[in-house]
Amino acid sequence: MFDFDATAPLMAVQFLILMFLLNKVFYTPLSKVLDERADYIQSKEKDARQRLAQTKQLTQEYEKQLVGARKQSQEVIATAQAEAKKITADKLAEAQKLAQIQKEQVQQEIETQKQSAMATLEQQVDSLSRQILEKLLGAELVK
Repeated sequence: MFDFDATAPLMAVQFLILMFLLNKVFYTPLSKVLDERADYIQSKEKDARQRLAQTKQLTQEYEKQLVGARKQSQEVIATAQAEAKKITADKLAEAQKLAQIQKEQVQQEIETQKQSAMATLEQQVDSLSRQILEKLLGAELVK
């Protein structure tokens, strides 16, 4: 039923030749391109992971620097506020001292004017008393 003549081995040889040609012409370059593509994808993925790790590291460093900068700025602000309070207190104390000095000067001036006014009044009282006595008793008895 099945006849083995020269066509069966010829067909087998043709099949092997076709397989060899297809392997050399089609499958080998195709598998080479696929391998290169897989290597390219792996290298890019590895590079991306490295860059992501670097980015995370840089982000952490920048965050640490930012925290340090914030802390430093808060210290600067606190120092400036303390200096401002000190300057304000010094200026206030100086103003109070100046006001006290001026108050004392004014009180001394008032006291001087009061004494001057009292002396003037005493002279006027003496003068008026003499005039009253002269009018009442006469000019000859008052001396």
